[in-house]
Amino acid sequence: MTSNTDDAADAGLSEAEVEALHEVELGVEWLHRAHGHLVEFHHATGHAMDHLAAAEDRLRAAGYDGLADRLRDDLLPRGVVGDTWSYGVLEAFQDGPLADAESFGRDARESVAGGRRHVAERRQEREWKGRAEE
Repeated sequence: MTSNTDDAADAGLSEAEVEALHEVELGVEWLHRAHGHLVEFHHATGHAMDHLAAAEDRLRAAGYDGLADRLRDDLLPRGVVGDTWSYGVLEAFQDGPLADAESFGRDARESVAGGRRHVAERRQEREWKGRAEE
């Protein structure tokens, strides 16, 4: 088996330490997935508003000024949460929970494993490769 410097990333760590780091990493990874959903939400909201803006012009051209005015005055300037537009929700998530969790993950890795990442997965990889070589 070829050795690389990360093969023993879990060396000297207890099972409890490996499991704790793994849970932290999974939590951060799930927040990254949530971030992706927020980006998708932001883009979908933007596309919806583009269609409604086009509808305003078409309604006005078709003689429905009252409906066009409602779009212009009530729906188009509205935020998705109170007055906050979707980009504001996305930025608040990026700058708040996501950034804080990433920082915590780095601190946990540094404190517990000297900054090494994915120690549980590296252990599993080493075990599975070892079984294959038996």
